Amino acid sequence: MRLARQSPAGVVAFALLGGTATARQAPAGGTDVGPRRVALPAEATVVSTFDDLARLVGDPKGPAVIGLRAGTYRGDLLVRRPVTILGEAGATLEGTGASTVVTIDADDVSLENVTIRHSGRRGTTEDAGVKAKGARARVAGVRVEDTLFGVIFEACRSCTLERVGVEGTADDAELRGDGIKLWESHDSVVRGCVVDHARDVVVWYTRRALVEGNVIRHSRYGTHFMYAHDSIARKNRLEGNVVGIFVMYSLRLTIEDNVLAGARGAAGMGLGFKESDAVRVRHNWIVANTTGTYLDNSPRTREQPVVFEGNVFALNDAALRLHSGEQGAVFHGNDVRDNGATIEVDGGGDALGCDVRGNHFAEYEGYDLDGDGAGDVPFRVTALSSELADQHPSLKFFHGTMAMHLVDAIAVAVPVLESHTLLEDRAPLFRAPEILPP
Repeated sequence: MRLARQSPAGVVAFALLGGTATARQAPAGGTDVGPRRVALPAEATVVSTFDDLARLVGDPKGPAVIGLRAGTYRGDLLVRRPVTILGEAGATLEGTGASTVVTIDADDVSLENVTIRHSGRRGTTEDAGVKAKGARARVAGVRVEDTLFGVIFEACRSCTLERVGVEGTADDAELRGDGIKLWESHDSVVRGCVVDHARDVVVWYTRRALVEGNVIRHSRYGTHFMYAHDSIARKNRLEGNVVGIFVMYSLRLTIEDNVLAGARGAAGMGLGFKESDAVRVRHNWIVANTTGTYLDNSPRTREQPVVFEGNVFALNDAALRLHSGEQGAVFHGNDVRDNGATIEVDGGGDALGCDVRGNHFAEYEGYDLDGDGAGDVPFRVTALSSELADQHPSLKFFHGTMAMHLVDAIAVAVPVLESHTLLEDRAPLFRAPEILPP
């Protein structure tokens, strides 16, 4: 990794002016989500009414490819055989408002280039725009709006969701459905999608999922992984959610090249872990959140560390927060700058059981006389304010205020008041590593 100076102004500019993809544009190659202007294939059987569509889909010997002319097809569609349904630009499947608009219960079904809208509102049955069960389902170039849930893959192995736009409702986040939900859908892919104003994007009980190149905004959980072993979250932008990415009870995840920004409020969190092991977190920008990264009993053993390499932690109220004294987390080659606090630890613990080495801290006041790129004296974080707040919980009301910062400054100036060390890097980088925005 090359060493270069990186100005705080550059970090601020990226956070504030880096740009958010439009509601119809995903970050992967500028690919538009939703329907495009495409010609129906020559082999398609073309229909223009819902009755004809339902009849052909319901015929076990019906055509392999069904084309939809531009127009509105009103009704709830059930698909129980392999088929490709492809729309012209302007083709809309509009539900009755009583249940799920398109239900897929078969292998090898493809739904492409349509707008889907107007599902039921029953949370107990998870009414959705699309609900798929079976192997190798593909939903691509679809726009979902005015639905409770967006797209659900349930027991849907090796399925693909690509270039799909999901627009949630104006309800409170807790009353919305999930924009995208994967449940026991191993080896599935969510790529180049945009989710806005949904409840969550969830990947539960699903192994080897790939979540790549998506934009997820203004929701509760940008992406929530649970029992999602060997999954990957890569090149996503998670902006303005309550939580960017949260990982629970999962092994061997890779989280790389993401932007996790703007998770504000008391519960705001860019990236969080609970009881998860063997995770690699690389080259992410974790910017302008209440808490940048939160660790709760992660990892559970030193033999399966959670490793942070080459990430930027900037403009967060706290770059790192630990539920208690964590053991086995690894921090190498990260750039930590312009945060309200570098670390906060609940319960009077510390991060001295973590492997913290070779990171850059903007507030480091040491020197590099031998010119080897590493500071000659350790970087340490001591925080009397955190200790006082743990002893007197009412003081947490003043968290982040000038008064609490003044307490810590006095503790440094008057060593007799200094509290125990929370974090130590014995070989901090003297110059910031060049970590380009994803």
